[in-house]
Formats: sequence, C-alpha cells, structure tokens
Amino acid sequence: MKTGLVWEGGALRTIYSSGVCDALLDEGVPLPDYAIGVSAGIAYGVSYLSRQSRRNLKLVTAYARDRRYMGVRNLIDPHNRSYFGLKFVYDTIPNQLIPFDYDAFEAYPGTVEAVVTNLETGQAEYLPVPRRDPENTLLQATCAIPLMFPVIHYEGKPLLDGGCADPIPWKRALEAGCDRVVVILTRERKYRRETGGTRALDRAFRKYPAFVETMHRRSAAYNACRAELFAQEAEGKVLVLAPEDTLGCSRTERDLEILRALWQEGYFAGHKNAERIRSFWSEA
Repeated sequence: MKTGLVWEGGALRTIYSSGVCDALLDEGVPLPDYAIGVSAGIAYGVSYLSRQSRRNLKLVTAYARDRRYMGVRNLIDPHNRSYFGLKFVYDTIPNQLIPFDYDAFEAYPGTVEAVVTNLETGQAEYLPVPRRDPENTLLQATCAIPLMFPVIHYEGKPLLDGGCADPIPWKRALEAGCDRVVVILTRERKYRRETGGTRALDRAFRKYPAFVETMHRRSAAYNACRAELFAQEAEGKVLVLAPEDTLGCSRTERDLEILRALWQEGYFAGHKNAERIRSFWSEA
C-alpha cells in the first residue's frame, strides 16, 4: 500500500501549502511514499521532504520584497529574461543564504516528481526531481510561467510550467500506485478559473502550436480537473485541503502580512487535519 501527496502550484500563494506541511512536520505525521507537485508546489515541497520546517516562510518573508528575487528589472535583463531572478532564487538562496538540506532530501526514501509542460507536444511530463542539483534546473522548468520566464531546456526538451498541462496532478499519483492521496490546493473550493485572452501567448509561442492549443483549453481543463477531484473526495478516495480565503494573495505577492497570514491559515489547517491525514494514510 502506498501513500501520496500532491501540491498545486500558485507561485507565492503556495505559502499556504507550506503552512500545512510545516504543521504536519510539527505533528510528526510520517512523510508520504510518493510526492508530486506543480511549479512552486514542488519547489516549496522539497523543503517539506527534507524536513526543513518553516524554511519557505523564512524565504518569502526575507526576499519577497527584494528586487533580486522578483521584479520587472529581472524580466528585462537580457541575461535573465524572467520576472524572478533565476540565479538568485534557484542558486544563491538554496546554496548560500537559506541553505537547502540536500543530504536530508537525498535520504528521503520515497519518489519525488515535478510536472512540466513540453512545448513541442503540449503535454504534461512527470520527471523525477534530482536529489542534488545546485542549479535546480528542473524546478526552474516546472515554475516557468509563460511570458514571465524564458523557455527552460532540460534533457534536450523545451519546457514551461507544469500547471499549463496538468495543474493538479492527482491522477498521476493514482497512476503511480498510490492508494491514499492527500491533495493540497492553493485556491478556495469555490474558485473557478475564467477564460482569459491568449493573444500574447499565441504570438509568443506560435512555433509551438500544440502548446498554444493546450493554453486555449487551460481554463476549462482546470475547472474539470477540480470537479473530478472533488468527486473523488466525496467517494473517499482522496483527501483535499484548500484555503478558506487566500486573502487576495497574488502569485507575485509582496505584502508580508498577507504572506504570513496565508501561511498561518495553512498551518492551522495542517494542525487541525494532522490526525485525519495520519489515519487516512495509515489505512493505505
């Protein structure tokens, strides 16, 4: 029997998920056998798997207002071409400023996957997260929001944010053999994604028509994915945690009070549901 944990993305909004996971660590809930995440879901999630409680909270409160972390200057920098400072976020912080525990991550015995979207096929791919990669290239790829990041090449493939093709990879967890899956969302249960304009995407990615088509279907696919997930939850096959109120937190939130409050909401949810999750996973 196999337990699984799934993280939705959402850039800085994913601090909610970190709060949940920090509470699970504090409560001594065992780590799952399998973990998969999209974008910041897995980029933050690896700190949970390395048992570094509150590392993400420390990171965002220290650097969310730092222009080296995110800002338009990074986007127009020809050596960066991302709203986020790629070297600063994925190298300087984990390797110098707020060290990531690669040894602890390597010691985690389970399977860890990140979701990416292949531009050539428009399809999601599920790749094992390297236990030691000082440049965190795969994590860059899964976090690469279209138009806010350059295309990230990994293993010879052009990749962007996994949430484009599979925003909540709970089906992948079931396909991987998990019997009890916990899913942490970063949007309220009532949320529905509205269809937005794709003109800029159409122009920017015209050489990747399959990816453009995926983006045209993105809102409908996301809403359908959530509807199916909640149906599975009603049947007792998955356990879902979602914020009651994201407090208007954006993907590029700089308000530290909002970020701390959303982390705390997640922490309270994790504390409240710790025994429920422990029992759910122990049934696997």
